[in-house]
Amino acid sequence: MRLSAPIYQLKRRAKLLARDENIPLHQAQARIAAEEGFTAWSLLAARVTADADVSALLPQLVDGDMLLIAARPGHGKTRLGLRLLLDAALDGRRSALFSLEYTEREAMERFRALADPLPDTIPEIITTDDICADYIIQHLRGAPSGSVALIDYLQILDQRRTKPPLSDQMKALQAFTRSTGVILAVIAQIDRSYASEAASVPGFTDLRLPNPIPANIFSKACFLNAGEVRLQGMN
Repeated sequence: MRLSAPIYQLKRRAKLLARDENIPLHQAQARIAAEEGFTAWSLLAARVTADADVSALLPQLVDGDMLLIAARPGHGKTRLGLRLLLDAALDGRRSALFSLEYTEREAMERFRALADPLPDTIPEIITTDDICADYIIQHLRGAPSGSVALIDYLQILDQRRTKPPLSDQMKALQAFTRSTGVILAVIAQIDRSYASEAASVPGFTDLRLPNPIPANIFSKACFLNAGEVRLQGMN
């Protein structure tokens, strides 16, 4: 389904509609989405993100980078992370998914939705509940510089009391990436309090973090919202 205008114009149209008719922005977005043939604005945004060229992300990363990928649900953060792993595999690099969210079968289905047929060498899929910084470091020990790993997702690392505090885990992962040249991407959730009226894409302060971590843990961050993808440096 082709949109009648670029996403940024549709977002502006929704804001003007909300102002002119004195209605909440989400209601205006829903009306614009309906005009475009979608039952919800989130579905329109997801379609735009799915059509975006995200394969350009890998060339913008350097060995030892620690990348944050953050968005609200349904805005393409998982797709972006999985696409990054597939691009790394196609480039002949070792790649691995550490998921506390998906089963191995579910992860394979997501990969197949992105690439059919899959490359001969596909990313490793690790789904054990034992995933934490120490587990990831041990699994990737000896991985060549430039290997790419993805953690799905940040907040779950902090859920089990038997694991170290999130800040300690992230510092350990940062030290590992810097010393080995492994590229580590981390998917994270944005808090419900984020309002797109204030900023078109969220920022680090919008992360849902029960236990805080410093922003400079990450060297780069990629924030997504309503079809917009913004990559920025963090140091």
